[in-house]
Amino acid sequence: MSLDKLLQSQGFGTRRECQSIIAGGAVSVGGEPVAYHDAAFDPEGLEFAVSGEPWSYRARLYIALDKPAGYECSRKPSHHPGVMTLLPPQFLARDVQAVGRLDHDTTGLLLLSDDGAFIHALSSPKRHVPKVYVATTADPVTDELLTQLRHGVKLHDEPKPLTAEVRQLDTHSLEVVVEQGKYHQVKRMLAAAGNHCAALRRTAIGGLTLAALGLAEGKWCYLEPAQVAQLRA
Repeated sequence: MSLDKLLQSQGFGTRRECQSIIAGGAVSVGGEPVAYHDAAFDPEGLEFAVSGEPWSYRARLYIALDKPAGYECSRKPSHHPGVMTLLPPQFLARDVQAVGRLDHDTTGLLLLSDDGAFIHALSSPKRHVPKVYVATTADPVTDELLTQLRHGVKLHDEPKPLTAEVRQLDTHSLEVVVEQGKYHQVKRMLAAAGNHCAALRRTAIGGLTLAALGLAEGKWCYLEPAQVAQLRA
């Protein structure tokens, strides 16, 4: 693949813009500057740098972000900054999308990708991908609350009661596991069961956990092929 096409595929601009970047001497491959936009490289596993910043060629992007509070998952946020502002601008150019959404005040694990099939597969309710949350409650957690959540609570716009796996963590927090991914599901289930969600954090999707990723809040990382395969399974 020619170097200008390669840079374009990675979100560095139009082909003409990428040619200008190369002509300006900003691109190096294997530590050696490359001045010709039509220089050809095998993109698979290629390591290169643009203005001194290292990059690896990736045909598709699979990203995990520890989302902070106060950010919207929409690419066109209305009231708060978008999560895309936490990522390199090249990702926005590649049409990276959030895999599902977290409310602006909900924190934790958010996946993003430019692979439409991957996004659809993980977002589909037919897949029954478990999502794990830690909910902080306004009122103390009671046995009655846990029982209601396990056996099902009725939400006004849902035809059937929704259930969740729950485990009390302390007096005002519990771990909640849901598969359906309904709108504001955990918050609405807690409200329907007579409590109120004061804070919510997603800690895992499928077998992928924030603890294993070791991300600080507001930071992101690439998912490795084995992690992507685990999510696809």
